[in-house]
Amino acid sequence: MARRGRYQLGDTIVAIATPPGEGGIGILRLSGPSALAIANALCGLTDGQRWRARHAYLRQFLQTADERIDHGIALYFPAPHSYTGEDVVELQGHGSPVILGILLEHAVRLGARPARAGEFSERAFLNGRLDLAQAEAVADLIHARSQSQARAAIASLEGRFSAAINSLRAAILSALALAEAGLDFSEEDLGEEHQQALSAQVEELQTCLTAILEQSRAGARLARGARILLIGRPNVGKSSLLNALAGRDSAIVTPIPGTTRDILREELELGGLPLELLDTAGLRDSTDPVEQEGIRRSRALLDSAEEILLLLDASQGWQEEDAQLLAGLDAQRCTLLWNKIDLCPEFVAPDSGIPALCISASVGAGLEELRAHLQQRLGGNEHSGWAARQRHLLALEAALSHLHEAADSLHHPAAEELLAQGLREAADALGQITGVVDVEEILGEIFSRFCIGK
Repeated sequence: MARRGRYQLGDTIVAIATPPGEGGIGILRLSGPSALAIANALCGLTDGQRWRARHAYLRQFLQTADERIDHGIALYFPAPHSYTGEDVVELQGHGSPVILGILLEHAVRLGARPARAGEFSERAFLNGRLDLAQAEAVADLIHARSQSQARAAIASLEGRFSAAINSLRAAILSALALAEAGLDFSEEDLGEEHQQALSAQVEELQTCLTAILEQSRAGARLARGARILLIGRPNVGKSSLLNALAGRDSAIVTPIPGTTRDILREELELGGLPLELLDTAGLRDSTDPVEQEGIRRSRALLDSAEEILLLLDASQGWQEEDAQLLAGLDAQRCTLLWNKIDLCPEFVAPDSGIPALCISASVGAGLEELRAHLQQRLGGNEHSGWAARQRHLLALEAALSHLHEAADSLHHPAAEELLAQGLREAADALGQITGVVDVEEILGEIFSRFCIGK
């Protein structure tokens, strides 16, 4: 049987399309050439009975002619006007895992195959209903943890990101045609005007691509969120600050050193940007094996954090241990927080060349200034026009590098050949984002991260 992409043409797939667990509604989704015939059998209908497209029917869901499984709504979406581009049927019954499991097993006995993770969206891509960036936006929307993430994912799903990529790629191909005209008529002198036109086009392409890359970086940062690490000596107030920022008593606060022995995590939102706030074990020399493991884990997280907050005790001033901690940090990602200023209101943070704030986690002093500082540092006030992923950034960076090479080639003796090559590679890199060039090798990686049923 013929194959297209990673699945076999002619297969009809089935999956439960609602989350695991009990609910008011449970949906079984079928897609493929036999979807309607299998739905007929599940509903006790003959193949001659007609279904109106996108019309809701009240149906009985049967295991045998005399044994009813459930009853609910049945919907038919004929190809090519469906999510996958194939015949799709949805059976919407009661949200019982037992009932849905029986329906799924019966559909498989009738000839359907259990869908792989993301296979419905993969078929939508392969059948031209979505491009690859839009298909990825489906998963981004499902996993959105904030309104800003959801808005950016919807923008990508509606094609805003793809439109920007397609427009830029078309402009690159137009410049490529102009460059190849120089190759086709290499025996003729096309003149300085031709060379100037090429140079102007390449310069404009670099400017446009740089703007798209910056907006996509903001979208990727929004999609993944940011990690903030709280570190410092024991009892400087890390757990108190975690509780204050989270708005609840997440961490145990005591005056006993070594109380926090593992990584404590809180998720919060700042200016639309999801944050993961990590309270670490106090960094010190310890003979306690449990505390030692917590300290080891704390140090291992340093490289993964976008921002490191080094807490210091304003009532004690600068300590040698503080200096040792700071020496092991990336100063570009570090902010000094002088805590407990309620105990010493006249305290002034010493100038160290690193951003510093004075706060009191216990009474809330300086926390608004801290939130504003983090928002400015992490770009929480940036609202991306679309969602983006790391693979998109890599493709955009590759395309920009090829455009730089193309621009440099204009001063080379073999300018036309090198220019055409750079433009062609830039267009191919952009094509990988939307899937207009061969991306077979990455499809499995992309769609395996989707949930079953989508």
